[in-house]
Amino acid sequence: MDAATLTGLLWEGLLQTLYMTIIATLVAYIIGLPIGVSLIVTSPNGIKPIGWYNKVMGFIVNVIRSVPFLILMIALMPYIRKLIGTGIGTSATTAALIVAAAPFVARMVEQSLLEVDPGVVEAAQSMGASNMQIIRKVMLLEARPSLLNGAAVATITILGYSAMAGSIGGGGLGDIAIRYGLHRFQPAIMWITVIVLVILVQIMQEIGIKVAAKLDNRIN
Repeated sequence: MDAATLTGLLWEGLLQTLYMTIIATLVAYIIGLPIGVSLIVTSPNGIKPIGWYNKVMGFIVNVIRSVPFLILMIALMPYIRKLIGTGIGTSATTAALIVAAAPFVARMVEQSLLEVDPGVVEAAQSMGASNMQIIRKVMLLEARPSLLNGAAVATITILGYSAMAGSIGGGGLGDIAIRYGLHRFQPAIMWITVIVLVILVQIMQEIGIKVAAKLDNRIN
């Protein structure tokens, strides 16, 4: 394979990987953030305890999180195929990534909110703040740096999941590494994709750390 062809192939794989990672992360947070908040709010020590909801939602989150991503993607293939017309490729992988990542995000959000000082919440309650005001202006604001760090971790995890999906035709850099590096016995291509993935992870991690540090009210 000549340099121009390889460059084009890697560029296409990089764009597919970024597409899957960014879309899956955004949608996973749209779903997982409210779930994570609800788990904190409805916990026994939350601002509005609802035992049955907390137990049922916590159980659902734990079950989905317990299934390895590749197995989950294979199990979801028939349903994704009915929904979007295909069970493989970037679109199918993105749908599976969302299902796998949303519970992970929910637990990340829950853990971040657990770090909020209960005294701050109690002070807001004593001043007559509503539950929604406490969630938006106290809990989420106080947990912002931790939430951003968690978002960086979640994005990197989803990136890793997208690479795994290459083993079953998921597209992206993982698919290139499997198809060319493994099946066509071209280890150089595999190592190049590994290097690109490592660089992506480092960039995402650095961005997450710097943004979280900049917005950390405890430092500024």
